[in-house]
Amino acid sequence: MTLQECYSIIGNYNEVMKRLPRETMVIKFIMKFLDDKSYENLMTAIENSDYQSAFMAAHTIKGVCQNLSFTRLYESSHLITEALRNENPDISLISELAGKVREDYEITVNTIKTFRDEQ
Repeated sequence: MTLQECYSIIGNYNEVMKRLPRETMVIKFIMKFLDDKSYENLMTAIENSDYQSAFMAAHTIKGVCQNLSFTRLYESSHLITEALRNENPDISLISELAGKVREDYEITVNTIKTFRDEQ
């Protein structure tokens, strides 16, 4: 799998190349994403009904995904960030959005791992 093929699943290759103009830089940062704990922090915070911590974790995921042009995960993390911005979030909406973030996160991580393993 090439980096471009990887991005055809998880995001926008042309956009990330505008931000980080060398593939080696992109690869370095997407590999670091695999070690980021923001997703785990988000899910734990939601599970514990700690919506302020959940907001901070979701906001971090959103920012990282925007910078790395992970379009799929950016979109779902953006939605949950906005839902968590409310002081009294709709719990059923948060649960639904968390499911979408989980799905998009798994696709993103599994695609990056496949890319890594094929190098």
